Amino acid sequence: MYVLESNGSSPGRRGFTMAIDQQGTMIGSIGGGFMEHKLVELAKSLLEKGPFIPFCKKQIHRTNEVKDRSGMICSGEQIVAFYYIDAATFEPFNTETTHLIFTHLGITFETKKGKTSNHSINSNLNQWLVTEPLDSKPNIYIIGGGHIGLALSQIMNLLGFYIILIDDRPNLNTMETNAFYNEKYIVDYNKIGENVKTNKADFIALMSFGYRSDKIVIKQLINHSYAYFGVLGSKRKMETLLLELLKEGIPKEKLDHLHTPIGLKIHSKTPYEIAISIAAQIIESKNRV
Repeated sequence: MYVLESNGSSPGRRGFTMAIDQQGTMIGSIGGGFMEHKLVELAKSLLEKGPFIPFCKKQIHRTNEVKDRSGMICSGEQIVAFYYIDAATFEPFNTETTHLIFTHLGITFETKKGKTSNHSINSNLNQWLVTEPLDSKPNIYIIGGGHIGLALSQIMNLLGFYIILIDDRPNLNTMETNAFYNEKYIVDYNKIGENVKTNKADFIALMSFGYRSDKIVIKQLINHSYAYFGVLGSKRKMETLLLELLKEGIPKEKLDHLHTPIGLKIHSKTPYEIAISIAAQIIESKNRV
């Protein structure tokens, strides 16, 4: 089952996927609750009958609807596509595959550059096209591999981010024990602008060793493209740092885009509590659209 479309307060967002086999083993989710339970039972009954043609079902999460009611009351809507898949489905898949293509005819694969995506579905729900890049993980640059960097790496890994971990200190214990990154680099912060090339969809969490290194990194990366740039530090420290940067010619409108002190205000104390507050703020930024 694949969520083709979602609107309003739908528990299953577009792209949510759930797989079920003949033994009833399940992985993934299309939103949970009574709706998911009902559609899982439908999927099980379909599997008992063998292969079927792809189709989709609309689910409306309101009690006053005449048809397509999901049994939930969260007021949103979603459209779920059903596919029968077996080993033959994946025969065209190879190491060069970059995109999954979901249509009313089945699931296919494509190789092309970039993370481009398409989405269309007709009003009769009998034709649709969704292109989803396989490499759809958002990038997060965690700059500073200390205790909070380690905790944030673990949490962002669980949240499905692609983690680029950076520090300027070789042989740092928390960098060496960090097993949650996708890429790891030791970089001279004075040259970090040359080594880090972000784009407008990327996230930056700066938590270097101290005030001076934070300042160096901000000056190097402030003109880069990014979706989010947060800096760890106390309110007083960051006020002082931002004032210095302003006096040194960094435009106020650039500094206004920094999230600092980083994270949501939940009175965090431990590294994991701080990391959770940062992760929550990043999720809010990512899902704001």
